[in-house]
Amino acid sequence: MSQVAHTHDLTLTKNQGLVLGVLESSDQPLSAYSILDRLRSHGLKAPLQVYRALDKLLEHGRVHRLESMNAFVVCCHSRHGQIHPRITAFEICEACGKVNEFHDPKVEDALVKHARRSGFKIRATTIEVHGLCADCH
Repeated sequence: MSQVAHTHDLTLTKNQGLVLGVLESSDQPLSAYSILDRLRSHGLKAPLQVYRALDKLLEHGRVHRLESMNAFVVCCHSRHGQIHPRITAFEICEACGKVNEFHDPKVEDALVKHARRSGFKIRATTIEVHGLCADCH
């Protein structure tokens, strides 16, 4: 399992750029349909247009999908050109919806060691921790 280097030289299509822009300007995760609603005035009319753009942005490490919310957020590492860690973790506030992406090398090491011992090949790992952020508790 290797780390993902962000491809900032990725030439974005018009739709990919629009989708990424909407996610970058949002302070909360957005579903594909929320993204579509915000982009209808830019000519996007079908969910498939948004999903195709999201698939490519996911593939290149520019965004993450939060499974429990069926929503997407911009990768905090992609904003700074950093190498993305193998294990991605998120704190998700159940009150205000704020999402904080973080990386803990000890957690990553523990999961990788466990997978090696059991012979499991990790393809992707996302940890979602739900609770209340400092502002809400």
